[in-house]
Amino acid sequence: MNVLTSSRMQTYGILTFGLLTIILWNIPGGGLVLYPFTLLGTWFHELAHGLAAIALGGSFKELVIFPDGSGYAMFSYTSLFLGGIGKSIVAAAGPIGPTLAGALFITATTNKRFTELTLYAFSFMLILSFLIWVRPIISWGFLIVLILSAAATLVSMKANIKVKTLTLQFIAVQAFISVYQSISYLYSTGAVVGGSPNMSDTQVIADNLFLPYWFWATLILLFNAWMIFISLKYYFRTIKINPEKQYNSL
Repeated sequence: MNVLTSSRMQTYGILTFGLLTIILWNIPGGGLVLYPFTLLGTWFHELAHGLAAIALGGSFKELVIFPDGSGYAMFSYTSLFLGGIGKSIVAAAGPIGPTLAGALFITATTNKRFTELTLYAFSFMLILSFLIWVRPIISWGFLIVLILSAAATLVSMKANIKVKTLTLQFIAVQAFISVYQSISYLYSTGAVVGGSPNMSDTQVIADNLFLPYWFWATLILLFNAWMIFISLKYYFRTIKINPEKQYNSL
């Protein structure tokens, strides 16, 4: 199989992953097949909250994932950099985080070295998260993150470049779609998480800035759509112009 044919197969892989995911979510029992990746989407979301809090001067305490796919990031701070704007950035990081990760994964798969480095980084963050933040230790969320970290590490260390590329692209598609599964949450003032009522991320932004929550929900969705478009456009253009780049190191 030549490089051009392999690159076309990788391109079809992205489209196939997206189509199959949409189909599975709309047939009975299909959600069970994708269940681990539903929890992975929650992991991306909550980790993004926590890392944004750290970046702005806070402390990331705990990442909790519930069996129903909901979760929360517990963080604390005396004061955040930029005040209310900083709080809004931390809130927005959750719904933007999965798409940002997916866009990074897609663009990384245009190059062998970037693919390998990104997969190692992803594995490292999974391992770091269950060692430090994912709690309680005896929980479904902890078990799933542990299994995913083991699987990602195995692929990073043992798989060939084509499997690594497909793995990153599959995870990217799941990350993209996870955001759009939570549209109803974005267009709400809050939800019940773990039996307790919580404000939605968009309501937190509205409370700290201005304009209603639905404005911020729309803005976040448009920004996510733009990131998906830009990353896919870059990927398809790069592979079309230079198909051998995908499997060659720098």
